[in-house]
Amino acid sequence: MRGILSLASGSLFGLGLLISGMVDTKRVQGWLDIFGDWDATLAFVLGGAILPMLVAWRMTEKLKSPMAGGTFPAPVEQKISADLAVGSMIFGAGWGLAGLCPGPSFASLSFGGWQGLLFVGAMIVGMLLAVPAKRMRLVASSA
Repeated sequence: MRGILSLASGSLFGLGLLISGMVDTKRVQGWLDIFGDWDATLAFVLGGAILPMLVAWRMTEKLKSPMAGGTFPAPVEQKISADLAVGSMIFGAGWGLAGLCPGPSFASLSFGGWQGLLFVGAMIVGMLLAVPAKRMRLVASSA
């Protein structure tokens, strides 16, 4: 059941990205070009995503456990750390340069040619290297 719900929600997310045009790198880069040919479309997509999420958060507050079973994850500490700030800047720079964020980048694999494949490959390598790089930094800073 959980797999079916994951497939359905991922498909709905991907369909929304496709319909909204957020898989188009020029549209995403247009959103980031605030001093040039700015495209406000992404603001409407983000606004449209906030409303159903607000309803979902309100519904889950009343549930004792997830509908698909298991338990809800523990609340995450809401502290802004140096790691969060630096990681966010690197993520934003990659997003701005490529015009893709992780969700649409996977959608671009079906039509993005070698550039989409290169972006997703580099993103996966970055994810795999993040934990070892953090460990090395912690070891270096404690020495």
